[in-house]
Order: sequence, then structure tokens, then C-alpha cells
Amino acid sequence: MKKDLDSLIEQALSNINNDRQETEILLGELKEYMGVSKERYSDSGTIAAKFVETLQRSNEQLVKLATLVYKKESDSGSTSLSEEDKADLFDIINEEK
Repeated sequence: MKKDLDSLIEQALSNINNDRQETEILLGELKEYMGVSKERYSDSGTIAAKFVETLQRSNEQLVKLATLVYKKESDSGSTSLSEEDKADLFDIINEEK
């Protein structure tokens, strides 16, 4: 079970980091595009907001994952996760797909 959980956590972190990197690249390119003229803000502002939302969601996912790991490690000797914790972890992984 521990190895499976560690594998899931590693996969979730990898997905989060990959998505963050890709989003930051796209956001940087969009900033360059929008920097050409103020008129481009009107047709690109919504896209920029979506990229920022993606980064905010990945922050939330990292916090959820950290909470799960903390709960697991601080639980009095128990190495199992509650059903709610398992559901949260699977939600994090599924959000990345």
C-alpha cells in the first residue's frame, strides 16, 4: 500500500509540475503577444485569466497533496489513508489528466 501511495503522490507531483511549467511558458508567450499593443488585451485577456486560474488550481492541488502527506505522516502510527483522503488524492490526479 505504501509503495502504491508513494507512486501516486509522485505521479501527482510530476503532473502538477509539468502542467505548471507548460502554463508558465504559454503565459509568458501570451504576455509577449499582448505587449505589442494595448488592443490585444481585449482579445487575449480571457485567455490570460484562464492561464492564471490554471496556476491557482495547481497551487490548490499542491496544498491538498501536502495536507494528505502531513495527515499520513502525523497519524499516530497508522500508514493508511481515510476514504476521504484517498478520494482527494484521486481527484488531484484526475484533475491533471
